[in-house]
Amino acid sequence: MTIRSILQGRSDRIISGHLEDQVRAAINILAEHRIGAIPVMDQNRVVGIFSERDLVRLFSAHGPEILDRSLGEVMTRTPVLAAIDMSIMGALALMTQKRVRHLPIMDDDLLCGFISIGDLVKYRIDKIEAEASALRDYIAT
Repeated sequence: MTIRSILQGRSDRIISGHLEDQVRAAINILAEHRIGAIPVMDQNRVVGIFSERDLVRLFSAHGPEILDRSLGEVMTRTPVLAAIDMSIMGALALMTQKRVRHLPIMDDDLLCGFISIGDLVKYRIDKIEAEASALRDYIAT
């Protein structure tokens, strides 16, 4: 299975921020949508990620003044990217190896999705439960 299978059935809308957005606006987006990170865009290019981890690190180092800075100043600049046709297990391995919890998903050079490690784990659990159910049904017949 590939990441494409996770993205199927989802809305095409990707919640994101822009280089010039203030940190306080990004925090409001995270809170409103109950998410842990957003890709940061410059026109149609992913140029970074802003996450809860970034916020904690920045707040610890700079205090409340960080709220008025732009995402372009504070984002994680070298986001780990994944291709839409990457396997789910490959994506899980990549996230574990790189110690990230969110992946922008690319189809060629275009952002087509944004997933969390929770999305991947949920997908794997659902598949395992479906297989277990099918085995129980098979044994019962």
